[in-house]
Amino acid sequence: MSMIQVQEALDNILSKIKFKGVEKVSLDQALGRVLTEDVVSRINNPPLDNSAMDGYALIARDIQSATPENPVKLEVVEEIAAGYTAKGTLKPGQAMRIMTGAPIPPGATAVLMQEDTEKDGTSILCMDKADDQENIREAGEDVKAGETVLKKGTTLTPAHIGMLAVIGRSQIAVSQRPTVAILSTGDEILELDETPQGPQIFNSNGHMLAAQIKSAGGIPIYLGIAKDTEEDLMEKFAWALKSDIVVSSGGVSVGDYDLVKSSLQKMGQEMLFWKVAMKPGKPLAFGRIGETPIFGLPGNPVSSFVSFEQFVRPSLRKVLGCSDLTHKTVQAKLTRTIHKKPGRLHFLSSIVSWANGEYTVTPAGEQGSGILKSAANANGLLIFPLEATEIQQGQEVAVQLLE
Repeated sequence: MSMIQVQEALDNILSKIKFKGVEKVSLDQALGRVLTEDVVSRINNPPLDNSAMDGYALIARDIQSATPENPVKLEVVEEIAAGYTAKGTLKPGQAMRIMTGAPIPPGATAVLMQEDTEKDGTSILCMDKADDQENIREAGEDVKAGETVLKKGTTLTPAHIGMLAVIGRSQIAVSQRPTVAILSTGDEILELDETPQGPQIFNSNGHMLAAQIKSAGGIPIYLGIAKDTEEDLMEKFAWALKSDIVVSSGGVSVGDYDLVKSSLQKMGQEMLFWKVAMKPGKPLAFGRIGETPIFGLPGNPVSSFVSFEQFVRPSLRKVLGCSDLTHKTVQAKLTRTIHKKPGRLHFLSSIVSWANGEYTVTPAGEQGSGILKSAANANGLLIFPLEATEIQQGQEVAVQLLE
């Protein structure tokens, strides 16, 4: 198979990815989940006109002449706490003590904050005037009955949870989360609590991929490390196929021991492609066994990381029914000139900053498929176009923002 372009690869993958389904969850389980319905409020919030602060509900025209030197005296006839309503109707020359959030009593047109008053027995002295509706929050000021407060496809944040609670939703319809099997491959790979000997290395990819899957909304299922034999690979892939999606790392290059492709083909995989014109991440395989999508990511950690963000993350977001499949891309000014050879789209681990109304971007140190430190320090991926060989300092470039 020949190399294909990044966008072609992504389009090819997404055409094979299906939405999983819907379930209802309680509000305390909804953080990070994806809405499958537009949420419409059945109520006004606040339900009634209420006070924006502690003070006195009164008739604004009664105190239009009030100053510290010439205060206006009003009789205090009632006190209204939050959660309670006034027993009577306010009349000219009267005031009612009112707490923040308490409903405005009938007849009142403003609230004078208590700092602008002084007590005088059962009355108050008003030291300042008030305008009509001053310090009054109107019914429905936040949300009106019938208003759509959240759209289908929204990934729920803490503020969204608060909004749902405001309108009284104890349960919400969200997409089912996909299970994603993770399989690392290679005789040189060790679990974290083992002792490396010689060239052996720890299984960084397995744990990084689990974190990336969680971040994208999936449920990682870690299956450990497969040795470089078709027998072990096929045994572990058989377990992996119980999940909705399979992601392996390593074993998809052209080496004698890169056996992932041959093992999957023997298991009946429909291989769609295995080389993409990008760096890092050229050796990337994608196919299906039955309806189960299988991603064979490169073994080098930065290649694995970048390949996941470009292809697996959008796939998981589609399974979840998200409105945003890919990372937000912005234009940023490059802080130093960079070069590359033509023929592949490059993704550079970069540091993105915002100042004076614009983004700037700087590559985050050495760029290499095995240099994870630069990726760990980055908050963006600079996109170096396919055939470009140089981008000069001060030019604008596209940058994916990594949440």
